[in-house]
Amino acid sequence: MFVAYVAVTVATIVANAAIAVADLAGARFVLANSAEVGVPRSALPALALLKAAGAGGLLLGLLGVELLGTAAAAGLVLFFLGAVVAHVRARVFHNIAFPGAFLALAVGSLALAALR
Repeated sequence: MFVAYVAVTVATIVANAAIAVADLAGARFVLANSAEVGVPRSALPALALLKAAGAGGLLLGLLGVELLGTAAAAGLVLFFLGAVVAHVRARVFHNIAFPGAFLALAVGSLALAALR
């Protein structure tokens, strides 16, 4: 079980760190997606910070601060639930798999942290 926890959590950390960097860099796909779902460009740095904080919290959880890791996973679950809701409200379904995948990773990290 520990190996699954580490593998899923590391994947979640890498994915969230990567998308936080893309948000901060103003990657074309990030700008297009945020415009489609109605997220203002000015909100991207704050959203990137939340994703980076979640990744950092998960990393600290792996390093032994278990409660913080669990809280970070829960925060990412809520964050990406909001992202999926934003896609549904805007009726943008062609790329809903992306926030769905991030949500699945966060849920997996949370579930495996709770089972640990």
